[in-house]
Amino acid sequence: MQEPEQNGTTSIIERSTAYKPPRTWRSWLIGRPLPTADAPHQTIGRTVGLAVFSSDALSSVAYGPQEVIGVLAAAGTIALGYAFPIVLAIVGLLVILTLSYEQTIHAYPDGGGAYIVARDNLGELPALIAGSALLMDYVLTVSVSISSGVAQIVSAFPLLFPHRTGLAVALVLFVMLINLRGVKESGFTFAIPTYFFLLTVLVTLIVGFFRYLTGSLGTVVDPPAVHLLERAQPLTLFLILKAFANGTTSLTGVEAISNGITAFKEPRSRNAGLTLIWMAVILAVMLTGIMFLAGQVQAVFSESETVISQLGRTVFYSSRGGAAPFDGLPYLMLIAGTAVILIMAANTAFADFPRLSAMAAKDGFLPRQMTYRGSRLVFSRGIAALSGIACLLIIIFNASVSKLIPLYAIGVFLSFTLSQTGMARRWWKIGRLAPGVEIVERGSTLRRDRAWRFKMLVNGVGAVLTSFVTIVFAVTKFLAGAYVVLILIPVLVIIFWSIHRHYSGLAHQLSLERYGAEPPRMQRHRVIMPVSGVHQGTLFALRYARMLSDDVTAVHVSTDPEETEKLRTKWETWGEGTRLVVLDSPYRLLYEPLLEYITDIAEARQPGENVTVVVPEFVTANRITAGLHTNTANLLREQLRFQHGIVITNVPYHVHEEPLDHGH
Repeated sequence: MQEPEQNGTTSIIERSTAYKPPRTWRSWLIGRPLPTADAPHQTIGRTVGLAVFSSDALSSVAYGPQEVIGVLAAAGTIALGYAFPIVLAIVGLLVILTLSYEQTIHAYPDGGGAYIVARDNLGELPALIAGSALLMDYVLTVSVSISSGVAQIVSAFPLLFPHRTGLAVALVLFVMLINLRGVKESGFTFAIPTYFFLLTVLVTLIVGFFRYLTGSLGTVVDPPAVHLLERAQPLTLFLILKAFANGTTSLTGVEAISNGITAFKEPRSRNAGLTLIWMAVILAVMLTGIMFLAGQVQAVFSESETVISQLGRTVFYSSRGGAAPFDGLPYLMLIAGTAVILIMAANTAFADFPRLSAMAAKDGFLPRQMTYRGSRLVFSRGIAALSGIACLLIIIFNASVSKLIPLYAIGVFLSFTLSQTGMARRWWKIGRLAPGVEIVERGSTLRRDRAWRFKMLVNGVGAVLTSFVTIVFAVTKFLAGAYVVLILIPVLVIIFWSIHRHYSGLAHQLSLERYGAEPPRMQRHRVIMPVSGVHQGTLFALRYARMLSDDVTAVHVSTDPEETEKLRTKWETWGEGTRLVVLDSPYRLLYEPLLEYITDIAEARQPGENVTVVVPEFVTANRITAGLHTNTANLLREQLRFQHGIVITNVPYHVHEEPLDHGH
């Protein structure tokens, strides 16, 4: 095995550059480029972190309770009495998940959530399943939240209903643009609408409970036309489980903070953990409050008006029998706040999708380009990929929340299950450590913990509950569209494995660990130079070719005998004794005869012999006139790059265009 040469002759020189990217239209659009040294200053605190990573979970109160009502409505009015107990069960599951992910945050301070936990404790296959499920869920988060936000707008302005798809796509692109400006800047941008939404919902709940306690709440006036998600059917356990599964969409986004710990200021684990607890408390209060009041005002499921809209106009409806002038403003503020937070909820996915895809890419399961940070220190390729896929889904499903919901939440609950299972196994491994022993894993360090049994119990219970919800989702929503997700996840896993196999095979071939004997030295270097005419550019390339080797062959493809004869005459004068091969092309083809000749030479070459194709290239300062010249070098490179032992070199000859003198 060959060892790296150890001597003192190798010099390594470091040099800094004073170059700064110039201001362009992109600088105006997404902000000036940030240096790498600014990365620590782009972190966020708990207040902004709540807006960035919790908007998905908090906004789900706009459609979670509505989906519960929509399923139960199939069994008639009496079944709606089960809506509030179902929400209480969902809140209980929220408590378990919050405790579980709070442990994950402290155990994995570098973030990663379900993907990293599963990778370190369950293996690569479970990690890929969790990663696929989460990436798919983030795409659906953008599609569902934006579509739901548009539904809120359409509820207040019905004339926009036919344009909801175009409006949703435009909003996705708007959120993408803000995220390309950076985590810190997008966080401050989204903080105001997030807290505005929380304020409007809190005011609605306070006024609603006050009117309920004083007996002046009433019911929905002029309720919209009822739409049934299901065909009319009796109240059964299956229907209740289906309603519960629909309602658990309110818990999507709970894992987001554990994936984005690195975005928080130090001490980041503590800040992320407190933000998670804040989010859980606020979400629980809003879920129970909205569902309770929705039951009291007898809100119905309708595609034309959301439950939040019905609740808002009932709560702020005047007790004097009509809508007073001041009643309209609170309602519009609630609708505006809800619509904006639903649109901003997509930001959670924009914050986590690029990070998760970068982690998977770093492990070799996604293209390496996903690990590159853009000019604003964000994973801009991941942001762009998320936007494109989400827009495609919105167009396919015509921005319908009810059509997108069946695809939603299965993936996230599958990742919940794998994450909790992985954490339970992590505590089991810690319980078998001797005191004082530490084991460093890829994502965390295992240390003895006296409370490992309790923590394993918490994660174990969480794994059981989330696996139950996953199964319920898969069964109850299978025909409604869940089968698509159940098919896509294995397909994504296969794609990830294929990418990983390519990178692993390439790394094996390029590795220096098995680099033994010296490669055979090139015994002969043959140079082929295509020639279309004899001029200064040709002679410049010829001089370069003769520097590479004494064995140079110029090749001309003859499509016009008269022009070929002129070239022969010039070559005898200026060719410096270099042999010229003329390829006759009766069908006036340029590249095919040349490629055939080069291929024949390459196939007949001896061991250790290398072939270089030197291509003269004109370079003009004018980009418009540059298109008037054939790009032979690039065309040959595309055709020959898969052949071994052939090097394509283009020799640029810079031409400075001068204005013509019309007087001569």
